[in-house]
Amino acid sequence: MRWLPVALVALAFVSACSKDEPKEVERPPVDVTVIKVEPKDTQVIPEYDGQTLSSRQVTIMARVDGFLDKRVYTEGSMVKAGEVMFLQDPRPFQAQLDAAKGALAAQQARWHTAQKNLARVKPLVKLNALSQKDLDDAIGSELSAAASVQTARADVEQAQLNLNYTTITSPLAGRSSYARVQEGAYVSFSNNLLTYVDQVDPIYVHFSLSENQLLEISGMVESGILQQPKDMNYEVRLKLADGKDYGHSGRITFADADFNTSTGTYLLRATLPNPDAELRPGQFVRVSLLGSIALNAILVPQQAVLQGDKGHFVIVVDKDSKAQVRPVEVGSWYRDQWFINSGLAAGDVVVVDGMIKLAPGARVKATEASDKPAPAAK
Repeated sequence: MRWLPVALVALAFVSACSKDEPKEVERPPVDVTVIKVEPKDTQVIPEYDGQTLSSRQVTIMARVDGFLDKRVYTEGSMVKAGEVMFLQDPRPFQAQLDAAKGALAAQQARWHTAQKNLARVKPLVKLNALSQKDLDDAIGSELSAAASVQTARADVEQAQLNLNYTTITSPLAGRSSYARVQEGAYVSFSNNLLTYVDQVDPIYVHFSLSENQLLEISGMVESGILQQPKDMNYEVRLKLADGKDYGHSGRITFADADFNTSTGTYLLRATLPNPDAELRPGQFVRVSLLGSIALNAILVPQQAVLQGDKGHFVIVVDKDSKAQVRPVEVGSWYRDQWFINSGLAAGDVVVVDGMIKLAPGARVKATEASDKPAPAAK
């Protein structure tokens, strides 16, 4: 209902200005609460809408075709790096490994025979008991057998890998998703996605600045109104959807190179610790940036700033203790106050309570807000 008193105040001022009273009636001073404008360096804490996301997401996939024997992990739980998540039927792959080992043994025996035969042929060729062709054939047989052994050894390694792939583990620590394939199903290339694991410590938070916001900040910095932290090293804090402050702070670790042409916004990413996995990917949060200082800033309580047809205004008390309307240009909010970009100066006295009873030129009895007595305890 903030606009009701604003409308009444504006109406009172307009009505008082429009009436042509033949004789002014002396009225008693109106009790009002005021503050005295005192410019000072003030911390600026801009807030933006943000969303959390995993700092690293991996897909858990089956590398070999076969039946899924068992889901080992609990869906949605935190898993450790190297923790077993799924087991496939290993028996076909164990059989392939045994067959590959047998083939390797056979090739090794063939190579051994070829080596022995070559060793016998060489001295006989020197004695001209065998021809050069016989030697060449023996050398070729030995080399061929050696190559076959190498191929068979590679087949064993591949079979061992395939057998190992039937035990499916997580490559990182993080929060698991639900299983996309159930136990007993046959897994092949078309359905080998089993689940996801999201690393949540640290966690990322994406938020964006509009082009107007970025230009406003740049203009304030260039004009000396705003001082940014050294090396743009802002402290990042979060407020959760229920209004609770998140217990850890972070830093901005990424700024996009370009504006998004679809949204006209500039993407930033903050990285925050999340040791207790309190934050999950996809949550909406309010992002606060700490570190900027507004130099010689003028702030007034939000209730002191009214709005009429011509924009924002405040009621000030002049040197004759009379109420006057003062147009102002407002900036952003800071807690329960407005930054005033123009319209007020040091020493101005601004009414913060009692405006509803005022008319232009009305005499006032001003009480400093800090001097106003506290209400009696009930």
